[in-house]
Amino acid sequence: MLRQLTILDFALVARLDIGFADGLTVVTGESGAGKSILMNALALVLGERASADLIRPGAARAEVAAEFDLAGNRRALDYLGEHELADAHEPERCLARRVIGRDGRSRAFINGAPVTLQVLRDLTDGLLDIHGQGENQRLTRRDVQLDLLDAYGVAAADRRGMAQAHRAWRRTEKALQALKAKVANAAQRASLLGYQLDELHTLNLAHGEFESMQGEFRRLSQAQSIHEAVQHAIERLSDLADARQAERLLGGIDDDHPSLQSARQALGSAVGLVDDAVRDLSGYIDAFEMDPDHLAQLSELLDRVQDLARKHRCPPEQLAQQVERLEQEFNTLHAGQDELQGLQAEAERQRAEFERIAGSVSQQRRQSASGFAAAVSARMNALGIKGGALDIRFEAANSERGLETLEFHVTTNPKYPAGSLAKIASGGERARIDLAVCVVAAQRAQLPSLVLDEADVGVGGATADVLGRMLRDLGARTQVLCVTHAPQVAALGDNHLVVEKDAAQDVHLRQVTAADRVEEVARMLAGADLTDETRAYARTLLDGAERRTGSGP
Repeated sequence: MLRQLTILDFALVARLDIGFADGLTVVTGESGAGKSILMNALALVLGERASADLIRPGAARAEVAAEFDLAGNRRALDYLGEHELADAHEPERCLARRVIGRDGRSRAFINGAPVTLQVLRDLTDGLLDIHGQGENQRLTRRDVQLDLLDAYGVAAADRRGMAQAHRAWRRTEKALQALKAKVANAAQRASLLGYQLDELHTLNLAHGEFESMQGEFRRLSQAQSIHEAVQHAIERLSDLADARQAERLLGGIDDDHPSLQSARQALGSAVGLVDDAVRDLSGYIDAFEMDPDHLAQLSELLDRVQDLARKHRCPPEQLAQQVERLEQEFNTLHAGQDELQGLQAEAERQRAEFERIAGSVSQQRRQSASGFAAAVSARMNALGIKGGALDIRFEAANSERGLETLEFHVTTNPKYPAGSLAKIASGGERARIDLAVCVVAAQRAQLPSLVLDEADVGVGGATADVLGRMLRDLGARTQVLCVTHAPQVAALGDNHLVVEKDAAQDVHLRQVTAADRVEEVARMLAGADLTDETRAYARTLLDGAERRTGSGP
């Protein structure tokens, strides 16, 4: 619901503060009075392109602000909450504001907070729907057309269930694809690990074995020099004749002096230790093997260990631990297979659930399409589009909206084939077709506030009266703002605003009632040549509008 529109230094407007009420509000005025300025200001609030040309001459900037009452509009309220834009004091109030500078740049605000133009457009989409000459209206969008038909003939619970089922299915499909990629990567990793483990297993390297092999290799590679050194040491140590002679000489002395006793013991121990060393060295030499073939094999094995260590980027002595780590990783790589099968089964179940509900929705859509199209066609003919008809064309699709999309095709002349609503109708016809669609849709759907710019173009007399009654009937279900030149339509408005220019060519807007309204309707009937007869006819139109309570055709 649009509650207030404030315009500052916009085009020929210095300042306007306009309040709007429920029902049908008609806007009238002489040609050139500035009614289009109102439409342009509203379009700017909805996110239309801004230009410095829109600024009032002599002003530094232009500003347009629209206040909306969002009571009952769950989508818009949720959007404000999600983007932290809600008014803490009046949560159901939304103030959308647009400011244009002299450089042509514009800024957008929602409840005082600066926002991007896209956020402004997203929020206001569905709050206000402008139907004008050549406007790219919401009703030409396939998603809006589908929503209107669904609201007309599809159970709301089925639509919600279908959307929920589709989102659940898509979430599972997304998780499934991610897991498939993970499993595929795991398979590649497992293949690599298998190759690496096979290579490592051929070594069959135990903990500490590398260090043992290194020691053996060092010993074997020095075998000749070691053998020679030990043999020479044995020979040198074996020549103890002097030491043994000294030991006998000291043993022959008959004296128990402590120093002599200590010397005898030390010399005996030394000779004994040297003898022990010679025996050990002789045993070492006897057991020592010089095996060139084994040395070559050992060298080759150590080279392989070093190569694998470089390949696995770890010290050679840690290759055994590396084998254990790779085996542990390899054993865990197949864990995703069971989960993959479970997700595939769940995705299939959710797909079947979506298709079950979507199939029911598709059936309801096709069953209600003929009734919806017939009702709109009847109103098109009542609005002067003789032989006009609406046809609903379905196309296969797959989304949370169901198994199809649709497009409204219209016939405005029986001699020519039907075409897209967005392309085939002229400006005036399009406005009346849109009105016919809105009147039918409003019987069951919640529509945004509607702004119609001269929907009465090309009609008059009885057809204008029918159009006015349709607008009034529509106003009983949603807020309608209609710019009109037809007195029959103006007389049926619940509220009446008149656009005027003053002597300085500034545009003003005032609400008219009672006698002023008679004068305005009379002016619309006769122009500047007002007579008592035109005023009387104007009163007749207004009195007749007050008595009418029925709906249009």
